[in-house]
Amino acid sequence: MDQLSVGTINQATTSGLLTTTGAETLWDTTVAVGFTIGGKMYSKAASANQATPTSDHTTGAAFTTLVGGNSVANTPGEGAVVVWGFQSDGTVKCMMGEKEKLDMDDNFVYAPNWPAIKGDVCPFAYTVFKAGATAAVSVIFGTTNWNATGVSTVNVNRLPDRPVTA
Repeated sequence: MDQLSVGTINQATTSGLLTTTGAETLWDTTVAVGFTIGGKMYSKAASANQATPTSDHTTGAAFTTLVGGNSVANTPGEGAVVVWGFQSDGTVKCMMGEKEKLDMDDNFVYAPNWPAIKGDVCPFAYTVFKAGATAAVSVIFGTTNWNATGVSTVNVNRLPDRPVTA
């Protein structure tokens, strides 16, 4: 087999144990993260109380607002998945998939797709954001506190076929 035709996978080689918890919008990794981009190996030291990006790395636009269903009586809300990635210098970038409707039980009607991800980042986690039927307000990634109902983060070494949404 011609080794030049074999593609590389951007992946984390260790889990940084990304934590997104509490009444804040800051993120932490509790240990160093080893990762690869284009076959080259990199490392990012543990980080504490870092600012969460407020714009999408792929589009450059501010993250889309997810509207809570309780803002209009008996209306389901919206949800989306956001992928976290490191650039080679350790800078964190985030990318948001398209908004999807939730049912009245706060489950996705259709599972969300992954966002477009540039080749200059290595995904190491993703966050599922849901502004469900009982959410009185909208949620915005990077602005809404991590302890809001419907927010969950999953650490990965590379992205699974589909986001885990339940």
